[in-house]
Amino acid sequence: MRRRAGTSLYAGLLFTVLGAIAWGTGQPFVFPSLGPSAFVLAFDRRSERGRALRIVGSHLIGGVAGLAAWWLIAPGASLTATPPAFSPEGFRLAASATASLVATSWAMIATDAVHAPACATTLIVSLGLLSTPVEVAVIVASVSVLVGVHAGVIRVFKRIVGDAHPLYRTEGG
Repeated sequence: MRRRAGTSLYAGLLFTVLGAIAWGTGQPFVFPSLGPSAFVLAFDRRSERGRALRIVGSHLIGGVAGLAAWWLIAPGASLTATPPAFSPEGFRLAASATASLVATSWAMIATDAVHAPACATTLIVSLGLLSTPVEVAVIVASVSVLVGVHAGVIRVFKRIVGDAHPLYRTEGG
């Protein structure tokens, strides 16, 4: 019970910071694939620099791959409404999504930056939902803020409690 409450509240804290930034800037600092990233950080609270770089790097890869696929295959198209069956726009969006997912998966594995939520980021971009260079930069900035806030909270927590308090681990319950 304590783990569920702690994880849920901590993920909410991480997301509250980004929600406030989104609200204050009018920029998309909150987007669907950021929720799973916040959950992963809240559930397994290790604060390793390499892990943080993998999370940011994976979303960067997803954003760039999605943007490249969208620009090459489906510029101007957007999945804000379901396209009609067998429409050229629907085909371009499906091809863009597929290409971005293949490129993101390959690049994450090749760079050892595997973080599954980045596959959602690449789809958000390649389907025309956040498909400008500025929006992709905001995505990467948002993930960087998320990871930075997480690292800061962990650092403060360790300073107050020390290493005697066990952090949650992914194995077991």
